[in-house]
Amino acid sequence: MLYNINPILSPRLLYVLRAMGHGDEIAIVDANFPAHSISKECIRLDGLSATQVASAILSLMPLDNFVENPAHTMQVVNESTSPPIIEEFQALINEEADHPAPLNALERFAFYERSHNAFAVVQTGERRLYGNLILKKGVITP
Repeated sequence: MLYNINPILSPRLLYVLRAMGHGDEIAIVDANFPAHSISKECIRLDGLSATQVASAILSLMPLDNFVENPAHTMQVVNESTSPPIIEEFQALINEEADHPAPLNALERFAFYERSHNAFAVVQTGERRLYGNLILKKGVITP
């Protein structure tokens, strides 16, 4: 155990967060997401919700403030409304990120492609549909 680090962050995830550089992205995805086929770096956190994992990651990782959209969700297919989890992701970013920013919704296959190019994918046990979030790492200024 370490002081001031959320204990749900596994050693492997802590390593990945530390190894990521400015502009690298991490995808936090739900239990239905094809994480292993999309990413060669898949970290499993079964039993945890996507919001729990996002909160823990945001407690350590700065969001990129050099881009317009440092946070992305998956756009709902064939519907005009957003599920409540999207609002929860936005509230987390507003309250916990060092650089709050509005979420950007990506079309489903664009989200898959972006996840494929992410530094890592963290698969959670999230069972709510559209519990998927991509965060772009920023810098810690001196």
